[in-house]
Amino acid sequence: MSRFCYVSSNLLTLQHKFHEPIPRKKVKTTRKSLNLIIDIGNTRAKMVVFDGQRIVDQIYGESQTLCAIDEVTSQYAITKAILSSVGQIGSEAEAKLKSLPYPILRLSNTTPLPVDLQWRPYGTTSCIDMPTSMGADRIAAIVGAMCMMPHTPLLIIDAGTCVTYEVIDDEGYYAGGNIAPGLQMRLASMHEHTALLPKVESQGEVPLLGHSTDTCMRSGAVLGLQYEIEGYINFWKGRFPALHVFLTGGDTKDFPTEGKDYIHIEPQLVTKGLNYILIGN
Repeated sequence: MSRFCYVSSNLLTLQHKFHEPIPRKKVKTTRKSLNLIIDIGNTRAKMVVFDGQRIVDQIYGESQTLCAIDEVTSQYAITKAILSSVGQIGSEAEAKLKSLPYPILRLSNTTPLPVDLQWRPYGTTSCIDMPTSMGADRIAAIVGAMCMMPHTPLLIIDAGTCVTYEVIDDEGYYAGGNIAPGLQMRLASMHEHTALLPKVESQGEVPLLGHSTDTCMRSGAVLGLQYEIEGYINFWKGRFPALHVFLTGGDTKDFPTEGKDYIHIEPQLVTKGLNYILIGN
């Protein structure tokens, strides 16, 4: 019996634009009760303002200081917020958070979720406790995908500093997940753990076969990630034919989906998941 109870080849050509400025998206709103999502990642903090389930504004800032939060607070009538952090919060950022004039829900493994998330490891028949060490960003991405695509087996891929893979099986159970090095980490590790290989940027030519040290390294990292993602999609699509795939994170934003209506690029998957959690609390 299905347990779903939540709300509503050449697959990859990565375009690497890590150093381009991030466009700010701002939407007019007259509502006086807004949600603030504070997502502190490994390298930056993202603050997203929601009017219900609609994104009003998003602002990026330095993760250790959260200086950009002053701009958000001065512009919008925030009534509540949720905080997700992949690591420990610095003292300056913590002081900023404590000074905010509205309540902040800090996402943890004990936070009530708007989906029935239970872990039944793939290939077994019994549920076990969800891992207490599971990152808040992974939980939020799972919740976002489950709320946006109900009653469906899911593969959720978040390609950032690390690449995470999460699977929801065809009965609505969390089947488990994997973590792999992200693109930048792959390039950096080749330089840092060898004597002669240079530091190579992700931007640049990506031939099928490299013709210089730089192109060999870049193509190895980029195409390696491409084939890894393709492999996960093909494997789990074979296990669950009704599978839908959510792609998020900077390294998947240009993933071609032509003819693949089961693949969804959702840059705001984590923040949307956090907003669903906040609304439910």
